[in-house]
Amino acid sequence: MIMVEGEVSGKKYREPFSKGVLARSLTRAEMDPNKSYTFASQIEAHLKKEGVNVIHLDDLVKIVHQKLKKEDIEIAEKYKHWKSVRKCKEPLIILIGGSSGVGTSSIAFEVANRLDIRNMISTDMIREVMRKIVSKELLPTIYESSYTAYRSLRIPPPPELDEVLIGFRDHVDTVSVGVDAVIERALKEGISIVIEGVHIVPGFIKEDLVNKHNVNMFVLTLQDEEVHRGRFYSRCRQMWARRPLKRYMSSFGAIRRTHKYFESQANKYHVPVIENIDVTTTLDSIIEHITASYGSEENAEEPKS
Repeated sequence: MIMVEGEVSGKKYREPFSKGVLARSLTRAEMDPNKSYTFASQIEAHLKKEGVNVIHLDDLVKIVHQKLKKEDIEIAEKYKHWKSVRKCKEPLIILIGGSSGVGTSSIAFEVANRLDIRNMISTDMIREVMRKIVSKELLPTIYESSYTAYRSLRIPPPPELDEVLIGFRDHVDTVSVGVDAVIERALKEGISIVIEGVHIVPGFIKEDLVNKHNVNMFVLTLQDEEVHRGRFYSRCRQMWARRPLKRYMSSFGAIRRTHKYFESQANKYHVPVIENIDVTTTLDSIIEHITASYGSEENAEEPKS
């Protein structure tokens, strides 16, 4: 039996080599499930042929990567990226923001699946909890949608100011308190999590949290207004959707204004802005950014010669 050595929280362990575990890793690098199991069997056969009884996990990853490069260089690199992120000893916090309709929930699900993160929450859920705790009289804007929050402003803004953005900022600023709490709890408990929604706006989450190397924020955009509009039609056609299309279309102008605000805030705070046209391209871009952030952190910790 081939044994694999590894280390978790400073403690070493050994476990039997598993073709199933390796195959699941390969599928997260977008290899076909059937092909991934065949490839895992080939790795097992190679190790047996070499007379390997015990192999360190890092060495196994190197062998898999080298073999993958001969099969499919793109999958090989995705596998390498995924493994480098998984190797991190700290929890991974991924924040995905964007205006309503750009696809934050869909991308968050795919990112969580690719990185094997079991915890995911929408900021709309955080807002719902806050609604149960705080009365409408005290915080009226969170009882509106982010793009209609201006309707609940107690004091109307001056005509020269954008009331949609003022309401939006008030709405986001309030819900960000709950977002901060979720991030702080995840860091404290060592829980990796993906948090997505319209309340993930650069500049509103505590600076000491977003500056941590294991907290990664992204903003999704759709430059083409017609593509953005089409996303709402697609969403409302789904049987489980309970949000009426008319509501989005009547507020589409306001939604696009929040969209531009997301972009300006992302540029101001140097947060990656990703055009979410294709799921695979968006997902690859996010994984590459996360991998790069871990790589730069590891290089920073290396002693200078």
